[in-house]
Amino acid sequence: MSILSSSLCPSSVRVTEVGLRDGLQNEPRVLVTEDKLRLLNALYDAGLRRFELTSFVSPRAVPGLADAEELVVAAHGLDGAHFSALVPNLRGAERALEAGVDRVVLFVSASETHNAKNVNRTIGQSLAGFEAIVARLAGSGVEVDGAIATAFGCPFEGEVAPERVGQIARRLQDMGIGDVTLGDTTGMATPPVISRLHESLTRLAPEVVTTLHFHNTRGLALANVMQGLALGIGRYESAIGGLGGCPFAPGASGNLATEELVYLLTELGYETGVMLERLIQASQLASRLIGRDLPSQVAKAGPRLKRHARSGVATASS
Repeated sequence: MSILSSSLCPSSVRVTEVGLRDGLQNEPRVLVTEDKLRLLNALYDAGLRRFELTSFVSPRAVPGLADAEELVVAAHGLDGAHFSALVPNLRGAERALEAGVDRVVLFVSASETHNAKNVNRTIGQSLAGFEAIVARLAGSGVEVDGAIATAFGCPFEGEVAPERVGQIARRLQDMGIGDVTLGDTTGMATPPVISRLHESLTRLAPEVVTTLHFHNTRGLALANVMQGLALGIGRYESAIGGLGGCPFAPGASGNLATEELVYLLTELGYETGVMLERLIQASQLASRLIGRDLPSQVAKAGPRLKRHARSGVATASS
């Protein structure tokens, strides 16, 4: 049970790992499928069970995700694991269905400019396309979720009205989509912005269950999680090591690091089912695979009570 004082705090928290999709899509080094599977297995061994594996977008647009089918097929067999994938259009949904994902995520931006950069469509065109996807997947056994990018602000347009996000969420709700992720694409979320957006969704799309997806661009990701918890939101997305960034959004740096999210939740008293030490090992593996240091502070420092040998530290001379 969490030590947070708010009576609204969730009794449990669900963590979805998005490093294999959102984390790798913007990396200059493209990982082969075998290395992605190594990372997936390390994350699974740490206790994670929910993964956003890939996106069925054009390989020309995002070369790092060109192996979407191969990765999904190869990932099957991890007991209890759930795999989702982003899809931008009907063709992407059909590819995901054929590959055998558990769920697809239909994504649209709250900003017209970002939506045009991201998928070359207006918001209205994206939403109209979603209706065809929902109809196509009906009865297939594949669940359909939604995601709203630039929900907390746009790098091109600036402030995004909470009512606009709420109205998009209502359109998704009316299609029968009950789970919607709010994406902080360039790290523009702050606790007051989260509160205003939460109020708008509660009023305009009351049946939607919200997941929060924060980037740590301005160092507020964990503070934003605390605000989300205080509002009763119990679903979060994160990326191992703090990987990530949007190729169509200037200034989009890494996601909230999964090990930092799990560390915070553990210290707050939540049972995550994730072993932090193994998660740190997975973060170190991710760093080696992509060939650079990752921003996670927990991966560098370790858990709060990590001990060091006295003999390894010099003693001050008197």
